[in-house]
Amino acid sequence: MLARAQDGTLLAARLLLAAALLPTGIARALNVSGFALTLAGAGMPFPNGVATAAVVVQVFGPLALILGVLPRLTGLALAIFAAVTAFVLHPFWHYVGPAAIAERTLMLADLGLAGGFLMYALSGPGALSWQGWRAGNRAPAPSPKPASAKASGKAAASRGGGKRAAGRPPARAAA
Repeated sequence: MLARAQDGTLLAARLLLAAALLPTGIARALNVSGFALTLAGAGMPFPNGVATAAVVVQVFGPLALILGVLPRLTGLALAIFAAVTAFVLHPFWHYVGPAAIAERTLMLADLGLAGGFLMYALSGPGALSWQGWRAGNRAPAPSPKPASAKASGKAAASRGGGKRAAGRPPARAAA
């Protein structure tokens, strides 16, 4: 029961983290040149290449996050992206007054996202993900016992004749 709740919580966390980046990533993908101009205004070298790379990370990263694909790589890449974005786009030390407070708040929010992405990279996506689905399909199937072994095992179990170590009580079945 607890594992199911944990998997549901991890899914909700992945969806919320993705919701923080995906809408902006789609908007930037629809106007890459405008985003490149913003980066050029911030003094970023090669703003067109950086804008294109940022859009790729900001669109495909959250999609991988939602699906739970490559959690360590996705989490680390998105954490680096969020931290770099915090310092490049929100240099609050260049401002004074209310503008400085607003930029500092945005920078801290981006750094908080970076922390969330790092926790995702460490904890993994949980069972409600692509990785969890694949891990469930990879579980080895129990090898079939020969018919004679099944019959003798059932007969011994019904008589209570199973082998156990001397002096040990029988093991309890897990609930």
